[in-house]
Amino acid sequence: MSHISIDKLYKTYPGATPVKALEDINLQVAPGELVALLGPSGCGKSTLLNLIAGFEQPSQGQLLVDGQGVRAPGPDRGVVFQEAALFPWLTVWENVIFGPKVQGMARSEYEDRAHEMIKIVGLSDFKNHLPVQLSGGMRQRVGIARILTLGSRVLLMDEPFGALDAQTRLTMQELLLTVWQKLKPTIIFVTHDIDEAIFLASTIYVMSARPGRIQTKITVPLARPRTVADTASETFAALKLDILNLIRH
Repeated sequence: MSHISIDKLYKTYPGATPVKALEDINLQVAPGELVALLGPSGCGKSTLLNLIAGFEQPSQGQLLVDGQGVRAPGPDRGVVFQEAALFPWLTVWENVIFGPKVQGMARSEYEDRAHEMIKIVGLSDFKNHLPVQLSGGMRQRVGIARILTLGSRVLLMDEPFGALDAQTRLTMQELLLTVWQKLKPTIIFVTHDIDEAIFLASTIYVMSARPGRIQTKITVPLARPRTVADTASETFAALKLDILNLIRH
């Protein structure tokens, strides 16, 4: 589990007309917390995720993971994109063990862990399948298992279920909650879907339009573990209305 601390962070893209993507971002993510970044398209959610992943560097401010500055990508932080980004010529099993194998992890260790993670995401019967033989939701399961097998303590998820149909999306949300309850990784989940943010997260950071700022921090008052029935509760509906009103103004 990892602690993430961001203090007075700015990101500006230089050019003839500089683009200010993020402005004065401040947030704390506790070890093992599941946090959502919620906001409209173009508000800088993905940019912030890329900074935490180490794909980009901030223009100003401090970004720490477990007290260490983020300078580059690392195996402690795994990213799940909207597209699973699997190697199409490798089987599910080969995709899942690729990362730890390249990192030099002992074979006995990564094989045991891969078996466990593939089982957790419900793909034990599909280990020898190629990505082309899998549905979109199943490919995302492979992506999650791959990161967990690598031992990443932080999952950075950039609208990973956005391209899925409604039923599959809900199934994947439930799966993610199951994985989180069992393993307690630190998760930052980017979404523009209010229902998804409320259902998944313990804390929601609502971001404003560009330049992206943290508009407000919301603690979700729903008990764990959560079920689909929670989405029909009065508490859920009231919080959704509050967030809608906040975003509109």
